[in-house]
Amino acid sequence: MEEIIYKPIGMIRSPFTDVSGMPIQPTGAIGVRGTMEIDANLAPGLKDLAGFSHIILIYHFHLSKRHSLKVTPFLDDTPRGVFATRVPARPNAIGLSVVRLTGISGSTLTVEDVDVVDGTPLLDIKPFVPDFDNREAQRTGWLTKQASRVNEVRADRRFADLS
Repeated sequence: MEEIIYKPIGMIRSPFTDVSGMPIQPTGAIGVRGTMEIDANLAPGLKDLAGFSHIILIYHFHLSKRHSLKVTPFLDDTPRGVFATRVPARPNAIGLSVVRLTGISGSTLTVEDVDVVDGTPLLDIKPFVPDFDNREAQRTGWLTKQASRVNEVRADRRFADLS
């Protein structure tokens, strides 16, 4: 397959300067504030975004320098296939978070419920639309018994490679 290269549109700013101890999903980060510093040249693309209460952030897991097809996720002690998890150690280190949009000033977005480490490159923003994005899932696989722990489980450094 042909290589694909993306250029970040901005940077995510959050209170999390290290992956250890940070929330592992936005629902475990309720009320945590952050900002998205968008490239000023792209600010016209923010037009009409203020009408949405939530946005989807697509970003690069820049601290994950390696991947594995079998991983032990934060919410489990059993190794799982990487595509059945949301861990950052992926073949394409792409992350996704739904956050609450609380304000826009120029090319800076203010958000809440951010579960992303400070300095993460932002690749894209999309509006969250419940009619499009909410689905009633019939099965949630191995997470069926684990998802309720998302508020208590925190990240550690198992997927970070800072060298």
